[in-house]
Amino acid sequence: MLEYILKSGACMAIFLLFYKLLLEKENMHIFKRFYLLAGLVASFVIPSLMFVEYIEPIVISTPFSTATIVETNTTIPTAIAQDSDMINFSLIALTLYLIGVFGFGIRFFRNLLQIIRRIRKNTKVKSGYGTRVLLREMMAPHTFFGYIFLNKTKFDSNEIPKEILLHEETHAKQRHSFDVLIIELLQVLVWFNPFIHFFKKAIKLNHEFLADKAVLQKDV
Repeated sequence: MLEYILKSGACMAIFLLFYKLLLEKENMHIFKRFYLLAGLVASFVIPSLMFVEYIEPIVISTPFSTATIVETNTTIPTAIAQDSDMINFSLIALTLYLIGVFGFGIRFFRNLLQIIRRIRKNTKVKSGYGTRVLLREMMAPHTFFGYIFLNKTKFDSNEIPKEILLHEETHAKQRHSFDVLIIELLQVLVWFNPFIHFFKKAIKLNHEFLADKAVLQKDV
């Protein structure tokens, strides 16, 4: 298991290094989106692949010889350790891992329930694409799949610029929440891996570039 974790982390580091050096500043944001997702999935798949090479044994014929078997009564001393002196490091590591999974899992489902609660409790307005959820509380505009969350007071008074609405609609159209959901779930499982956080940041930042590009294409 430790070998798999190290290999997975090494794969993530390689994909991220390639992205930072050659792709991050390029203007091909759609390609970068799929590269980051593919690199993330490959980092979990590649370490699990096993390559087996079969070698045929070479038989060497030797002349018949008589072997003499000598019995020796030797006693190998064994050391019996006391239970109090043994520390089960595997059990400790597993316990810490499960505690981390539990903590990040609670945070993930809590955030998901908050989003669902906001959708149910607040006013919803169908728009050209997606559904606008009008919030009573002051929050920055954000998107979850086909739902665009906006402040009700600002929306009713037309204080939200059209480029922001177009920006959020692009997030909804291109299903950026799907990428975020994948990275959030993987973060629950491998919360201890620091590279998963860099992947998450790069994926979200690239989403913003994609949305901004859509706004610029509309001459806004």
